[in-house]
Formats: sequence, C-alpha cells, structure tokens
Amino acid sequence: MGYKRLFIWVEGNDDKRFFDKIIAPKLQKKYNFVKTILYATLKKERIDSYIKSIKAMGAEYIFLTDINSSSCVTAKKQKIQNKLKNIDEEKIIVVIKEIESWYLSGLDDKASRKLGIRTYNVTDSITKEQFNSLIPKKFDSRIDFMLEILKNFSIKIAKRKNRSFRYFIEKYNCEIFGNDDNSV
Repeated sequence: MGYKRLFIWVEGNDDKRFFDKIIAPKLQKKYNFVKTILYATLKKERIDSYIKSIKAMGAEYIFLTDINSSSCVTAKKQKIQNKLKNIDEEKIIVVIKEIESWYLSGLDDKASRKLGIRTYNVTDSITKEQFNSLIPKKFDSRIDFMLEILKNFSIKIAKRKNRSFRYFIEKYNCEIFGNDDNSV
C-alpha cells in the first residue's frame, strides 16, 4: 500500500479547528498525511490550481462548504463546480446549515448542562448567529466556548443529531478508526 495523502479544504478557522480536533485524528489512521487548508481568503484560480496538483500527485481531497442560502445540496455543489473547474462533485461535502451546527451536535445532555446551554435533539438548522447567542458569559471568547465543546464532543451523539455530519462520518468511515473519545 502506497503513501496516502488527504487534503481537507475548509472555509474558515472554526471549520479548521473542528476538523483538526475531531476529524483529522480519525483520518490519520487511514492516511499517512492529512492537511487541513483554509480557502476563504484564496482566489478561485489558486484553489483550482491546488486541486489540480492534488489530483496529479494521486492524493485525495475533500472540499467542505456550508449550504448557506442555497436551496439544496445539489444547488450548492453546482455553485461550487461553476466556480472551480477542477473540482469533482463527489469530493464536495455540504454542511447543513453551518459548521456551528456540527459543533453543537456532539453534545449530550450532561455536556450541555456542564457548558450551561440548552440541549438540542437536532442541530441541522443551527446558524452561526444562533450559536453565538448561546455562548454563556463564563467564556472569555467564542473560541474558548468552541474548544470546550470539542473537549466534550461525541461522534456517536453527533451522528444522531445532524444529518450532514452523519453523512460525512459514514462516507469517510471515520468512526471505524479508534474510539469515540475526542478529549483535547
């Protein structure tokens, strides 16, 4: 078996934080090299060129995007494909609604109480604004709050609470690698 590389394209720092703490450690058991790349500030030509290089070296990639105002997953994927000519449709993963919904999905009742927030049974419709309104005053910053969530995050719980998270985990077989403990 050859040297396997995976590049995970994420929009912003919150996505990168989530993937670096929760997803990358699982995928590092399947790949020799896993790199998370921020694309929000890159020009589309640079992203397209980078994707072309990744394909040329025989590496794999995942391109993560929030659904935002798109009407459905197919429409969002089409929008990305219209912008990036080298991207493969099956490599695009659409987060519903935004990455903050994935953060909240991994909290059980006990973890929610510990953090001082309400429990959600389904997080598919959570927006960044809703997430921000939940942040208890005891946290110095949004980042501190997010890091605490990640310390208490359960992939098993998240799969039950968020459809797009479950799709991602199942598509990339993340749960078969190691246990569900994601303590930072």
